[in-house]
Amino acid sequence: MSGRERVRTVLDSRLVQRAVILVIVVNAITIGCETSAYLMERAGDLLHTIDRVALAIFVLELGARLYAYRAAFFKDPWNWFDAIIVAVALIPASGPTSVLRALRILRALRLVSAVPSMRRVVGALLTAVPGMASIIGLLVLMIYIAAVIATKLFGDIVPERFDELPRSLFTLFQIMTGDDWGNVAQEVMEHKPWAWIFFIVYILMSTFVALNLFIAVVVNAMNEDGEAVRQSRAEPSPELESVKRELAAVNAKLDQLLMRERPEELRSPADR
Repeated sequence: MSGRERVRTVLDSRLVQRAVILVIVVNAITIGCETSAYLMERAGDLLHTIDRVALAIFVLELGARLYAYRAAFFKDPWNWFDAIIVAVALIPASGPTSVLRALRILRALRLVSAVPSMRRVVGALLTAVPGMASIIGLLVLMIYIAAVIATKLFGDIVPERFDELPRSLFTLFQIMTGDDWGNVAQEVMEHKPWAWIFFIVYILMSTFVALNLFIAVVVNAMNEDGEAVRQSRAEPSPELESVKRELAAVNAKLDQLLMRERPEELRSPADR
């Protein structure tokens, strides 16, 4: 076994993968602790040391992966993801780039690439993006139509919420999220009691229909991804089938050689 193969075996081992996950979690916790003045006053040096050690481990792991996989390293998008996150952490956090110090917490996102179940979830979300585009377009159209109607109907009575189209769009987006929509509706209904019809129809269409469509698209994508994984595990790979055929051919040749070397008296009538 070559050196690259040994490094690859070590990197793919369950022990190393769990150790990397542990380092990511510990590093995320220490970066969060650095936001506490109390902890920084008493253990600031320790937290900085842990942060540097974790960064060194991430760099060594990426270097080992690059050594083990060579050009194949760049074919995996998750390797690019990890490399960008670690590269951001290596930028000096002083002077004009001091704002990047806050981005160190992005290292916690490496859990996404380190945990297979999280990778599947992210992959399913990316697969669902084309289906989401049409739903987003439908939702934007609904909000725009509702904002125009609300501006025409309620702009004079509640100008602080519906006097212009941009303000109406923001108010309706706030209502769609369920934030304080009852008070908004109550302000309008004090002047136009029938306005509850508008708000109920809008909430039903935007929240209970459009947002549930988002969930349906994501769940469907995750189900399809899970089915693809199950099929890939159930179906033998072409490489495995090729190895099986080669083994069968070797066994057949060995049987022929043994038959030739067996004494005549030990052969069965069927072999003679």
